[in-house]
Amino acid sequence: MRIRKKELGDKNLVGARIETARRSRGMKQKELLAQLQVRGVDINASALSKLEGQLRIVTDMELLAFAEILDVDVMWLLTGKET
Repeated sequence: MRIRKKELGDKNLVGARIETARRSRGMKQKELLAQLQVRGVDINASALSKLEGQLRIVTDMELLAFAEILDVDVMWLLTGKET
């Protein structure tokens, strides 16, 4: 597992929680990218890394796909709280 070199950015609220959920499932970024592709969300490894590092904005379509793939609630991704 690589250590993040840069501090978290301020471009989104969900990136760190996406990374947390992905890691808690033992999922690699490559696996997450493949599942996103299947759902028609086309982002590359660099974009995912920037998104998780909160250095890139997240679209509504991406947000829904992340919630579905990671089996988490959209509100948890946005707020850290369950509904």
